[in-house]
Amino acid sequence: MTDDRLLTWPTAPIKTSRLVLRQSEARDRAVTIELNASPEVTTYLGGPQSREELERTVPEIPGQRPGFFAVELDGAAIGTIQLDPHTERPGHIRPDIGRTELGYLFLPQAWGHGYAAEACAAALAWLAGELPGEAVVLLTQTANKPSMRLAAKLGFTEVERYQDFGAEQWFGAWSPTQ
Repeated sequence: MTDDRLLTWPTAPIKTSRLVLRQSEARDRAVTIELNASPEVTTYLGGPQSREELERTVPEIPGQRPGFFAVELDGAAIGTIQLDPHTERPGHIRPDIGRTELGYLFLPQAWGHGYAAEACAAALAWLAGELPGEAVVLLTQTANKPSMRLAAKLGFTEVERYQDFGAEQWFGAWSPTQ
């Protein structure tokens, strides 16, 4: 995260009943490449990136910044959570609503087990402790039904819908005071 908000890593990994959210390590590089090269994972994110390009560009330790979590199940990474600055895109970015954006990617074999909801809820709780009162935004395509269900489950409320990238987009906000 940037701007005037300084986040530091939790002193220990965040543990839920089934998952561990921790800093990324070198062993997470392969999962990061798999997530971004997967046609299933990137269906609503513009499609997969070339595995060859990812092999060249993904750093040895991906996501080395507070707010980027490797999500681990039984000792193996199954996805990532990102709490990043909500960057400016004219007409669709509302810093008046929230300056942090939630993102997440999970391997297809982890879908349908509630891991994303569990991990995202833990990350949002951590952020609420670090930056009390900080609102978080989430953007997804309305066609991405699982992401829409997750947003509702996490307590995001719709702010607006708009057309971008050739599809209807959903913009929602979450606040720890909701």
